[in-house]
Amino acid sequence: MASAGLELLGLTLAVFGTLLEMTACGLPTWKVAAHIEANIVVSQTIWDGLWMSCAVQSTGQMQCKVHDSILALSSDLQVARALTVVSSVLSVLALLAVIAGAQCTNCIRAELVKVRVVNFGGALYIVSAVLVLVPLCWMANKIISDFYNPNVPPAQKREMGAALYIGWAAAALLLLGGSVLCCSCPPPSSASAGYSVNYAPTKRATTNGDYDKRNYV
Repeated sequence: MASAGLELLGLTLAVFGTLLEMTACGLPTWKVAAHIEANIVVSQTIWDGLWMSCAVQSTGQMQCKVHDSILALSSDLQVARALTVVSSVLSVLALLAVIAGAQCTNCIRAELVKVRVVNFGGALYIVSAVLVLVPLCWMANKIISDFYNPNVPPAQKREMGAALYIGWAAAALLLLGGSVLCCSCPPPSSASAGYSVNYAPTKRATTNGDYDKRNYV
């Protein structure tokens, strides 16, 4: 019962992490324009995402344009695109594996195999979290470096957007959920079934001519 509760807890955390990860992947607020000159009246804000760039006017109107060329993007955006997509695919595969091996389903009959499948799904969630952490940390480091770089014009300086914080929350949930799923263990009855010893009474002659019936097989 406790193992089933751990599976449910880990799966819930991992599913929430997957949803946040996909949300962060689609949001255009990975980079936000930094307004560091107080004397300038801000009329619009620039958002840069993995798939599009948006200009938000002070009146609330927003115009977005999808990135036309992948090769024209910076290296951090290209890597972020690839790794977030791969991470999302791994999260979906991990979800299928955990559902197939969960104790509340009958897709797999053997209890030990079910536990191994759940552990494999948890490991996939952990790998997915690591993959999404790489572009998040890389992009955050590049944003901070450019912000304090005097050679970068103020109009091109950016700040960390909401998508980065959502992505970090998603990675934390994926790591936690995957770790809980990896701690899943088989029920005591199933774990001890493979180590049980069968005793069969057989006759074996002793030195005094009697038969010893305590032979173990």
